[in-house]
Amino acid sequence: QVQLVESGGGSVQAGGSLRLSCTASGRTFDVFAMAWYRQAPGKEREFVAAMHWRDGSVYYGNSVKGRFDISKDSAKNTVYLRMDSLRPEDSDVYYCKADDSGAPAAEYWGQGTEVAVLS
Repeated sequence: QVQLVESGGGSVQAGGSLRLSCTASGRTFDVFAMAWYRQAPGKEREFVAAMHWRDGSVYYGNSVKGRFDISKDSAKNTVYLRMDSLRPEDSDVYYCKADDSGAPAAEYWGQGTEVAVLS
């Protein structure tokens, strides 16, 4: 099992910045990718960004490209999401996800951290 704990959410004015953190613990040695998703009430969960843990490849959703940056601290088993130029439409609950390659493969989700961007 892998446990994920997110932090860093809060309220910010439009145009501002926040940095989210997600720390993994437990059986992390099989984790090969970590990602951020977001979801508003009544809407589908939307992909935000992902990072391949070993080679550092990064991927972004179209709505956040150029504004958000995903990074990691391998020693801390932590992935970060730096969010700049925030817009009211970025207001969501942000979830961290970890994929592992164990047998069987599994995905794990954090509890979410809320971001509110005020206009």
